[in-house]
Amino acid sequence: MYQVIIENKVRKSTRRFPKEIVRRIDKVLTSLCQNPRPSGCEKLAGTDGWRIRVGDYRILYAIDDKIKLVTIYDVDHRREVYR
Repeated sequence: MYQVIIENKVRKSTRRFPKEIVRRIDKVLTSLCQNPRPSGCEKLAGTDGWRIRVGDYRILYAIDDKIKLVTIYDVDHRREVYR
């Protein structure tokens, strides 16, 4: 079982999202505890990060398998998240 840590900037940015999207994002974040590499996730090129899609939104996160930690470092609309 992995521990999921959500950075403060992510908590602040999700306040402006529609409530339905926030519910779907929460469901995905909860599932990352069990499996940090679910089907549909992709490794980001050039970094040690991963991404998973939730509709038009993207969750960017890092995985540390040694200490079983998943760090969510960005969640945003697909047109904004990679900037």
